[in-house]
Amino acid sequence: MTDILKRESLLKSVVLLRILIGWHFLYEGVIKLFNPDWTSFGYLATAQGPFKSVFIALTNEATMGPVDTLNTLVLIFVGVTLILGIFEKWGAIAGMGLLALYYFAHPPFPWLEQQNVEGSYWFVNKNLIEIAALWILVQIPTGSYFGLNFLLKKESETIKTPQS
Repeated sequence: MTDILKRESLLKSVVLLRILIGWHFLYEGVIKLFNPDWTSFGYLATAQGPFKSVFIALTNEATMGPVDTLNTLVLIFVGVTLILGIFEKWGAIAGMGLLALYYFAHPPFPWLEQQNVEGSYWFVNKNLIEIAALWILVQIPTGSYFGLNFLLKKESETIKTPQS
């Protein structure tokens, strides 16, 4: 009985984590989508660390539009999948990839002066923490417990089960 309660409590906690992270991604994506002046140019142009040249190469005129669009779409995709609990592993993996790009654009390494970032960090910043949280969501999918996957599964079981 205690194991069942612990499992139930863990699932509820992971669902809450999934929805909160989904909300964070979705909100960031929607804000960028409806702000015609938003661009990642400043963030990329001030990139630091071992991949600085890669991020700065993305700031040329030909690539900025697609980079901004792709960033916004991935944010929305991750948010929708995590909130709805459908394709949540793909959403979590895409979120991890996006956050890894953010992390390496401005890595919180002690030998680098932190530019164009909020807060002060030493190796671990909120992007890295959120990557770890998304890894938990990959390991413990909860869409079939609470989410659209649960409703779809229930619907298909209803269709398969003959009515008495």
